[in-house]
Amino acid sequence: MTSLKIFNPINKMKINVAVSAGFCFGVKRAIDIAYKTLRTKNKVYMLGDIVHNEDITKEMDKAGVKKINRLVRVKNKILLIRAHGASKKTFQRAKSLGYTIVDATCPMVKEIHKIAIINEQKDYKIIIIGDNKHDEVRGIIGHLKNKTIVIDSNKKIPLKRIKKIKKAAVVVQSTQNFEKIQIIVDTLQKHIEDLRFFNTICKPTRTKQQELKIMPLKNAVMIIIGSKTSANTKRLYEISKLFNKRSYWVQSKDKVKTRWFKNARSIGITAGASTPSSTTKEVIKYIRKIT
Repeated sequence: MTSLKIFNPINKMKINVAVSAGFCFGVKRAIDIAYKTLRTKNKVYMLGDIVHNEDITKEMDKAGVKKINRLVRVKNKILLIRAHGASKKTFQRAKSLGYTIVDATCPMVKEIHKIAIINEQKDYKIIIIGDNKHDEVRGIIGHLKNKTIVIDSNKKIPLKRIKKIKKAAVVVQSTQNFEKIQIIVDTLQKHIEDLRFFNTICKPTRTKQQELKIMPLKNAVMIIIGSKTSANTKRLYEISKLFNKRSYWVQSKDKVKTRWFKNARSIGITAGASTPSSTTKEVIKYIRKIT
């Protein structure tokens, strides 16, 4: 008598998780520095969130890192500089008001500061490609003496100003999409005779984005996990959507919809650089439950 084979749709559905999903080096380093700093007896403060993720923000608050909106004169208090960095003026003011500074700026972001400063000293106009209101971009601007030009889209290039520039150096917010950057740089090269381009998109971002050019083609559905305030997660979603219309961006398992997975045999999952593995695991567990 032959055995009866029972078809189990759950066994047939595969969940493929990107190798690069989750914390990048800079975020992990910043969080590690925060916890190490908390072991001191002094109170620890931050101007804003350590990274753009609500779960991590809550963890930091419970652990004892307090978020403040402005600097005031203090004694025996520590100011923790976030992964995105801060302006030179912030460093100077914090020191003058009595804070001990612990710098958790991502080393790759610091490298962007260095490149911009060196080229400004050589009389190059600094152009930053990135989100004008993003903390990282504001930090870069805050380390320079002269006014910069920030371009966040190839549709918003200030050509009147660009055409007046003879020499310029371009740096990029570390989590930008290279394909979009290339379009902007190509336009700048047509109008600026001496243009230096520094591709300062960080390696973790490049790796994540490269995976998102392959995974959406190999999976019926793509789930991108991360905060709606996360610039790098937004970029991952945009890239995935280009290759697979069934791409969805969720902050937690509560935002996942059962209807997304209809007739799906494979699901690809990745997570932004500031998304903790615990959130990703919760989403995966929930998807297995509902499919």
